[in-house]
Amino acid sequence: MKNRFSSILFLTILLLAGVGLITSLISNPSGFFLNIVMLLGIGVLIWLVFQSLNKSNPQKKEQKAFLKAAKQSKKRLQTREKSPAKPSSSNRVSSLKAHKHQKSRSTANLTVIDGKKGKKKNRASF
Repeated sequence: MKNRFSSILFLTILLLAGVGLITSLISNPSGFFLNIVMLLGIGVLIWLVFQSLNKSNPQKKEQKAFLKAAKQSKKRLQTREKSPAKPSSSNRVSSLKAHKHQKSRSTANLTVIDGKKGKKKNRASF
């Protein structure tokens, strides 16, 4: 019963909105289109502000990097579990070359941040 009431209420509001749009379009078409353009412009501005605030969050970038690293680690562990117990000597040489090549392809962007442990403050200067 509650679900039926909400669907009837929603359809009634939707019908009234449609009647209002048609009436506005017939009575004042230029004002109607101006309102639509203004509504779209404000919507785009709000979206741009939201996107700029959302992109500037450094924690989100760190979270994405962490999830990517976790995914790669999980994939690496799964391939180790699936590998055969003892490969033949010819396969062993080729697998070592492939393993060395995979290590060199790492795309981790690591940077060194210089700390201030070695530097002492000059407490005599004011």
